[in-house]
Amino acid sequence: MPLHIINFTGPVNASTCSQLIEKSSLAVQQNATGLIVNIATMGGECSYGFTMYNFLLALPIPVHTHNLGTVESMGNIIFLAGERRTACEHSKFLFHPFHWHVQGAVDHSRMSEYAMSLDYDLQLYARIVAQRTAQAVEKLDTENYLIAAPRILDPHQALASGLIHAIELPVIPAECVCSFIHS
Repeated sequence: MPLHIINFTGPVNASTCSQLIEKSSLAVQQNATGLIVNIATMGGECSYGFTMYNFLLALPIPVHTHNLGTVESMGNIIFLAGERRTACEHSKFLFHPFHWHVQGAVDHSRMSEYAMSLDYDLQLYARIVAQRTAQAVEKLDTENYLIAAPRILDPHQALASGLIHAIELPVIPAECVCSFIHS
């Protein structure tokens, strides 16, 4: 019953979402003692980030997330699924406004739908950050970061704001089962 480690070093999209679900499910099936998800991502699609977050929360084993270097945008939501959250000393967290790519002609109805979805995702993101950092000394102004004023947090700021519990190197025991998600 070894510890399982997933090294997630890619974008947040359909492919990486399905890989995370598959590799996490395999860890549970193999009676892993816990799961560490080492993360380095520039983020990606909201729907898949929220899906990964909810899936990791539902796992019946302890989940530890670790920032290997940079966790940005929707990567922050996946990261916050960790029961224990840590970061390397030389790492960062980036919060910034959402942006969508709209192709072709868009009618009024579709534009309204996009605006509603964007607003809903913003509120959901801010609510998750607030819930997972509720005990923090320094409160994050997440909605402001997502609308107008991006923010980068270093590990010490992440510690004060409750994003992480400790600043440390990644844990990689020799007897662990390692897997990789990169695209």
